[in-house]
Amino acid sequence: MWSLEERPACISGAGRTVSGKQVVTGMYGDTITVPCNNGNNKPSDLIFTKWKYLNEDNTSGDLLVKQAQKEEAKIIATNGYKDRISITPNSSLLIRDAALLDEKIFICIVVSLVNLNEYPVEVAVYKRPSAPEIKNKASQLENGKLTLLGECVSADANPPSEIVWLKNNKPLLTDNRTIIINSSIKKDPSTSLSTSISRLQYMAGKEDTTSKFTCVARHVTGPDQHTAPENFSIHYPTEKMSLQFLSLVPIKEGDNVTLRCQADGNPPPTRFNFDLKGEKHTESGRDMMLAAVNRNHSGEYKCSLASNDKMVATATLNVTYLDLSLSPTGDVNKNVGESLEVKMKKSSSSEPTVSWTKDNEKLDKLPDFSTLTYSHAGFYVCQVSVLGIKRSASFRLVVQGSPVIKSLKKHRSANGKNKVLVCEAEGSPEPDVHWSVNGTHDEKTYKDGKAIYKLTVVPSMNLTVTCQVSNTLGYDSRVINVSSHKSEDRDDKAKVIVAVVVGLLVVAALVGIIYWLYMRRRQGSWKTGEKEAGTSEESKKLEENNHRT
Repeated sequence: MWSLEERPACISGAGRTVSGKQVVTGMYGDTITVPCNNGNNKPSDLIFTKWKYLNEDNTSGDLLVKQAQKEEAKIIATNGYKDRISITPNSSLLIRDAALLDEKIFICIVVSLVNLNEYPVEVAVYKRPSAPEIKNKASQLENGKLTLLGECVSADANPPSEIVWLKNNKPLLTDNRTIIINSSIKKDPSTSLSTSISRLQYMAGKEDTTSKFTCVARHVTGPDQHTAPENFSIHYPTEKMSLQFLSLVPIKEGDNVTLRCQADGNPPPTRFNFDLKGEKHTESGRDMMLAAVNRNHSGEYKCSLASNDKMVATATLNVTYLDLSLSPTGDVNKNVGESLEVKMKKSSSSEPTVSWTKDNEKLDKLPDFSTLTYSHAGFYVCQVSVLGIKRSASFRLVVQGSPVIKSLKKHRSANGKNKVLVCEAEGSPEPDVHWSVNGTHDEKTYKDGKAIYKLTVVPSMNLTVTCQVSNTLGYDSRVINVSSHKSEDRDDKAKVIVAVVVGLLVVAALVGIIYWLYMRRRQGSWKTGEKEAGTSEESKKLEENNHRT
């Protein structure tokens, strides 16, 4: 048998010459073509062609003879080749169902009239291994402990396959400390096929929890064959612990809170001790529930391993709470002018936010109730909140007082034909109004203790009208004089006459002033020698004018 280095990686039927000897490779189970002088076996004086083989131990055997003049070759082999060999027209030897026993030297003997030539050909048979498998896999790996991870098997190959171990797609190399790889090859005596076995001992760390291990079989027939990635559980003791509160944040009074104790050991611990502010409990699991917590549950909690009470985790529970009390509440009845004291008390886990509203409108601050007015009446709501909690309290303030008329006025209507009486009053409950006369239109408005009553009248004579307002606490009244339209017309005429008289007096005064100025001017003209006749004539005209006037 020849060394593996002399065997080329080639497909079935391919050949090459090594040190004067041609080498042909074929695949296991296929038909191998062994050429005779590279297919150049046609001398003109050819007598016959003969094929024989030579074993490793230099024993030989005949296979067949082909006479030049005959179409059929004569099979002279008596062993396993008898039914597996034939010859082609170019004298190549065909070997069907190639097996490893075919790895030997085959000799083509060409006999002519003048020559006898021999052409030796070495045959190599390759067998691709079956897909590799990882056997005897470890159920888990121990942290820091050298453990047999598994055996990779690549079976039925020729030549034997090479096995490589990968971790996260990177090759593992033996360092004789954390990684030890031992390889061996077993040959099947019946087929002479080889099985490669590689044993991996590996010292795992906690970081290998997510590592993927793969076995690769490499063979001259290529390509590489991979096993599916394998993940191994890494066992290691607990080194760190933590305690958590599983609940919506913030945790409020009335919430259910689950305490969860977590340890980084693998496999995870299953029993824990819980210290609930001095009260100890042992649970066969990592969780423990506190139902409907209150402010008294706030404080430090602990958990530890049931198997090692020195492995402890702590956490502080903060329960949010808020209390609110308001005085007074409900309906509050007060008289106008009285005072009201409002007391609001609050208790909370943190500084709360306080706001007030009156009749659903936000207030900057609570009003001063030292002297109540009707405008103070309304529905007051105090709202207090901390993160996650809101509380509210309310009171309805009613300010009462007997009605008081503030004013009683009159004016003409928009069309100028009627009189509108306006009576303005204050009081609570809302006062009723009574007019001493009937009108054509009656309307009222009431807000914040203020009432406005309007009555439209068409008086036919002068009237004295009374506006009376009353509620359950008292009453008030006021009168007003209302003139008829006729009397108003007479008044208007008198006013016109007076105006005419006054106008005439003004005109007479103006004429007198003009006359006086004229006389002054006459005196001046006498002094300058003006004719008296002309002056008398002018004077006479002025007198006539005065007389007309």
